[in-house]
Amino acid sequence: MRFAKMQATGNDFVLVEADAERDWPHLARSMCDRRFGVGSDGLILLTPSQVADLGMRFFNPDGSEAEACGNGLRSLTKYAVHRGYPPALTIETPGGVRKAEAGSHLIQVEMGVPVLRSKDIPVATEDELDIIMDYPIVIDGRRLLLTCLSMANPHAVCFPEEPVADFPLVDLGPKVETHPAFPHRVNFEVANVVSRKETVARVWERGAGQTMSSGTGACAVVVAARLHDLVDDHVDVILPGGTLTIDWDGTGKVMLSGPAELVFLGEWPD
Repeated sequence: MRFAKMQATGNDFVLVEADAERDWPHLARSMCDRRFGVGSDGLILLTPSQVADLGMRFFNPDGSEAEACGNGLRSLTKYAVHRGYPPALTIETPGGVRKAEAGSHLIQVEMGVPVLRSKDIPVATEDELDIIMDYPIVIDGRRLLLTCLSMANPHAVCFPEEPVADFPLVDLGPKVETHPAFPHRVNFEVANVVSRKETVARVWERGAGQTMSSGTGACAVVVAARLHDLVDDHVDVILPGGTLTIDWDGTGKVMLSGPAELVFLGEWPD
């Protein structure tokens, strides 16, 4: 089975053209393993679509299927253009049809409208809330104030007082991910707002752990920061793997821009 190794700001993926049905969760666990497999943050499937130019499914390294992956969407676009597709595409995802456009360096993708209602994220609050800002949870004696939203997948964003480089993400990330407040688990981001046009962030991804970057995570950071009136409509999010640019006017669809690269092509034994 042929595959492509992709990376987008250090978020790396194995990409397969899905021409037949397989045990994709098992394949994701095998191929994503960094010692016994190819090694990646997830498995991307390029699939046929009846409603768009092509389709996309995404599996985490633990075999779970994710509803959305922004860096994966940009990687898929980069690969599709390499395979001869036009630079402007529509891509069917579990979260809806997304528009994508590949430039000479950056790829911009449409990430949809953020979901803010507690039951739709979902977050298990006592009462249904239209917006969740500074929602307190206590983990290992530390009180975290979370702003929660969905970018087709659930996110919880924290703005700690210390630099994000010093935040104990590896210790607290898995405990936030599996906290009872999040029935479908959650992606967890910590961010410092540098200015109204720039933030610094780290991410703990549901089903993958700490990664160098996350497209939906960067979107969630900017949405959360804008809800707090900390940033403007056009924001750079600096992640360990590089910088992503997010555009959101506070009401419409979020746009994500950043680089993506084809690293190498290979063949996986069936």
